[in-house]
Amino acid sequence: MKNIIKKIEADLESADIQINGTRPWDIQVLDDRLFDRVVSKGSLGLGEAYMDGWWEAEALDQFFTRVLRAELEKKHALTPTLVFEHVKAMLTNQQRKEKAYEIGEQHYDVGNDLYKLMLDKRMVYTCGYWQGAETLDEAQEAKLDLVCKKIDLQPGQRVLDIGCGWGSFAKYAAETYGAEVVGITVSKEQVDLARERCKGLPVEIRFQDYREIDEPFDRIVSLGMIEHVGSKNYRTYMQAVHRCLKDDGIFLLHTIGGNESVRTTDPWIEKYIFPNSQLPSIRQLSLAAEGLFVMEDWQNFGAYYDKTLMAWYQNFDNHWDELKPNYSEEFYRMWKYYLLSCAGSFRVRKNQLWQVVFSKRGIPGGFVAPRYRTEDE
Repeated sequence: MKNIIKKIEADLESADIQINGTRPWDIQVLDDRLFDRVVSKGSLGLGEAYMDGWWEAEALDQFFTRVLRAELEKKHALTPTLVFEHVKAMLTNQQRKEKAYEIGEQHYDVGNDLYKLMLDKRMVYTCGYWQGAETLDEAQEAKLDLVCKKIDLQPGQRVLDIGCGWGSFAKYAAETYGAEVVGITVSKEQVDLARERCKGLPVEIRFQDYREIDEPFDRIVSLGMIEHVGSKNYRTYMQAVHRCLKDDGIFLLHTIGGNESVRTTDPWIEKYIFPNSQLPSIRQLSLAAEGLFVMEDWQNFGAYYDKTLMAWYQNFDNHWDELKPNYSEEFYRMWKYYLLSCAGSFRVRKNQLWQVVFSKRGIPGGFVAPRYRTEDE
């Protein structure tokens, strides 16, 4: 045990983290069983130990910023859990059609009360666009407007929103741009609330998998959904979009992205937050789109996800007294760990946020990419 503690202590010191130190990012060890758990189970063990109250850090986001910047996750990566996840990913398709609704049941159906209090007033559950924005509401509205401008959305156009969430984009596009929107999601809770929020608008919300849709649309958007598709299905996903997009249409893909091509996700995230998830790489997306689309624009604003996640955490934490009658203390620690560890990951640029604009045959004269709203808007 002493050798294990010394090894972990040395690794943490390389990241400027002290065991039982006094700084906000220092780790406070409350149960010595933590060390064996981390060695045997890696990141899964670290996360589960936090959920069980075995350790604490005053500023969890700063702790993870230092851990990830020092790449400590690579030093404790090869665990039986991780080996199993890699083998499973190689031998099975974890995102096949019959498993498509698991993410909705485990994550998005956890409770609309939680998301109403955590997110902005439009309930946008993707990265905000903080160019010129001071609040989460402003950042999310700016993002929705940016999407509409990038796809050159016109009144009366028919839009498909793949992974529509609680109807935030559909409602905005219909109200502000006069579009007709079909939104699809694999979450029953999202369907119910999205239909309520979009009532009276030319918006249809469906409980449907992307592989099932086959009808024409002028524009297609997908905001934060392809992270649940998996590398074995990226080509199928792109073919589905191609099948439904009119020849002169525009497709905008908004996704978290990884710096490397992988087949698995972090074991703790996989088990507790996003089952069957996987972050695409530039290479994986480009191969999936090859021969189907012309890539018109690729924008990275991943640094904005740090600000977005911190805003979500502040909302979640500030409203915990309202939420805790319906959620356990373990859930609070799990959700806090999720939001703040992800904030640290985006802060050190381990993860990215991409908006990619595609056309089928190339936009005549070229594509001029908007990047922000003008002062008079």
